Amino acid sequence: MPPPAHSFPIRGPFPSASRQPRVALIGRVGSGKQSIFRAAASTSVRHERLAGIGPAYEECQVEIGLDQVSLVHLPAVDGFHHLDGDTPVVLKYLLWGDRWPAIARHEAHQPASAFAAPDVLLLVIDATALARDLELALELAQFGKPMVIALNRMDEARAKRQFINARALSAKLGVPVVPTVAHMGIGLAELFGTVVRAAREARAPTASNPSPHIAARLPAIAAIAAIAGEAEVAAAFAVPAPLLTLQLAENDDYFAEELRCHFPARHAELLAARAAADALLPRPLAEEIHADRHHRAALLHEAVTRPGDGDARPRWQRWADELFLHPRWGFAGTLAVFALVLFFVFEVSAFLDGLTVARLIEWAEPWQPTDLAGVLARAVLDGFLGLAGIVIPYMIPLVLLLVVLEESGIMHRVAFVVDRGFHRLGLHGGVALPFLMGLGCNVPALAATAAVTHGRDRVVASLLITFLPCSARSAILLAVGGKYLGGFGVFALFLLVPVVVSLIGKLLERRYPETTPGMIQEIPTYAVPTARAVLANTWARSRDIVTIVLPLLVAGSIVLALLAHYGADAWINWTLTPVTAWWLGLPAALGVPILFGVLRKELSLLMVFQALGTQELAGVLDTVQIVTFLVFLTFYVPCVSTFAMMLKLIGRREAAFSLALSIGAALAVAAAARWLMTVSQWAT
Repeated sequence: MPPPAHSFPIRGPFPSASRQPRVALIGRVGSGKQSIFRAAASTSVRHERLAGIGPAYEECQVEIGLDQVSLVHLPAVDGFHHLDGDTPVVLKYLLWGDRWPAIARHEAHQPASAFAAPDVLLLVIDATALARDLELALELAQFGKPMVIALNRMDEARAKRQFINARALSAKLGVPVVPTVAHMGIGLAELFGTVVRAAREARAPTASNPSPHIAARLPAIAAIAAIAGEAEVAAAFAVPAPLLTLQLAENDDYFAEELRCHFPARHAELLAARAAADALLPRPLAEEIHADRHHRAALLHEAVTRPGDGDARPRWQRWADELFLHPRWGFAGTLAVFALVLFFVFEVSAFLDGLTVARLIEWAEPWQPTDLAGVLARAVLDGFLGLAGIVIPYMIPLVLLLVVLEESGIMHRVAFVVDRGFHRLGLHGGVALPFLMGLGCNVPALAATAAVTHGRDRVVASLLITFLPCSARSAILLAVGGKYLGGFGVFALFLLVPVVVSLIGKLLERRYPETTPGMIQEIPTYAVPTARAVLANTWARSRDIVTIVLPLLVAGSIVLALLAHYGADAWINWTLTPVTAWWLGLPAALGVPILFGVLRKELSLLMVFQALGTQELAGVLDTVQIVTFLVFLTFYVPCVSTFAMMLKLIGRREAAFSLALSIGAALAVAAAARWLMTVSQWAT
């Protein structure tokens, strides 16, 4: 099975190639390469061991614009001055992939799986330890492969009053350098866009040779270069000549030993050249080359770094990023956004509902026609009232709020923070906005899903959103549960929602096993939303309500009104008896409220009172029945409007599956709650 894919939105020209470029993610321990890979990786990652030994590498597909690359996260390396530990295996995969040359074919541990050599090296450098990591950059420049540098932990470098000129560093190294703050997602979209361009251009950096004074005093370097450049040796090693020359000159761990085994005469010449160099230098040749690389890295560091007074950004922006993007505090910002959404759902929307739609319903309530024409007219009116009940109190204020958060750049940060959590559902953080909207109303949430997902992710996200308790269902839980079950009971009901959503998400992974490209949004700068942009985006996410939801809402209202007009109540209750009385243990009279509840959830509670002949449920229902009914109502088909959006968004087949899944989950969870409550009562 191919490794999963992940996507990055980028701007500019998109490369195309006959095969996917392979990108090797390299760096020292603590440089942040793990954070970059986790931000790019999709919901599952392929793990393999290098040649069957050492730590495993990780691999996934990353979708960048119209192209894809294979991103390989290799074990950490400090450098190639000494080839010990896992470094030789990493070096072999960087140079040869799974096609090892003649000098390596005799080794006991051979490549265990297909692994093409990387086309681009993505080096992650710690900006707070720039001089140290630049030595590794100078070594990788000898590999003859295109390279991109992620200058990571820039926020910490600024906090230490160190400012690094990334453009100057790029010019001196001859490779693209992109500043990043990986754990906050800053700069990652630009980084992967640069990787694509590097793969397209296939331009390797110029090899950085030792300083001129060393080369001038050491004819031995030229002699070693001649050995590395011989046709027979070059073919056997398949290593870029500058890299092989330096490895033979300063390293006895691998290449020199293989030269001794395969070319003993050339090895004797190598030892002679080293001895001649050692005689001219105060230190051995290997130490001189290493010290020279260290010196050049220090000079580079001094040339591109200067002290400063602190971060140039306004203080409020730094505080905001700490609140919304920090690995730990970022969840506090996310919870603040979540609390703001809940405030709009339960306070602002409820206020607007009582001010507008509730008055319209109260105005229309006295009109209860008995003739067929009047019944049909009242059904059409109920359909329009149902639409108004969605649009005015819940959709407009909530969508406006979330569009403002999105235009300001806050929602992008929330999506980045919750990305890892949504991976457990087989999704990505980009669906955070629709999921938040689902707490107000599932209909605009589904409409928003179309803008941030596609393919398999769109289907899974849409199916899971229908299980989120919208404001109408939450109102019933709070009203009935708060009165008869208490605060703890209501909390337990709401806590049940993420548990069920997580379990269903795991089950959906089996139905939709394929992994579609994920999405990580670029972290934009903060901005003040403009009225034009907010209104345009709000309309774009709301217009389907009129064209898609209204017809089905009116049609559903007419069907249910005709059933009631022709006295089908008793027949409906009798038909649903296996569900209500046998399976759920509820009075059979609740069949009609359950069925008619698909028009609008608030109607369920009103019709329950009518069906039972009282508003005091404790007189006719025991605690087990109340819990069972509330649990069933929480996960039962949300409403006709939601089903209409499902038809448009994912098609008839998946919408029908969503209907069956909702009914099945509601029946299963409600029955489980009933059984647990009954057993608990027996035990006590």
